Amino acid sequence: MKSIRFIVPLLLLFTSLTSFAPADNPDAVVGTWLNGTKRGHIQIYKQGGTYFGKLIWISEPNDPKTGKPKTDFRNADESKRSRPLQNLMLMYNFKYDGDNVWTDGKIYNPEDGKEYNCKMTLKDPNTLDVRGYVGISLLGKTQTWTRVK
Repeated sequence: MKSIRFIVPLLLLFTSLTSFAPADNPDAVVGTWLNGTKRGHIQIYKQGGTYFGKLIWISEPNDPKTGKPKTDFRNADESKRSRPLQNLMLMYNFKYDGDNVWTDGKIYNPEDGKEYNCKMTLKDPNTLDVRGYVGISLLGKTQTWTRVK
């Protein structure tokens, strides 16, 4: 009888704690996200078993000087400098690594024209930490993105 009084509350506690743990869902990252600078929406989608992201909205889509759509003018590859930023593929080749983490991807930053290794960590259903880095993850920067839809 005494052991039942101890076991039942313990089981209830364990059940309540595990019911709030995030589900292990590889597609949980799919959706539209407001980036850390709050100037763009990135649509993350799955193609095959790999995850990609493209820029689908920009707060200022046109160059104020020319009135024309902004282009990727900082790209190191001159042949890509005239491509529009709108609908530009920014993220590619992410693989789900478990525990709400996607790794082995690359992210392109049009603000500096450089590409970085990248890792994404889903903190909760509406918060995504995106870490771009050179070489090892310690040498990088993390942005927190917020789900739009």
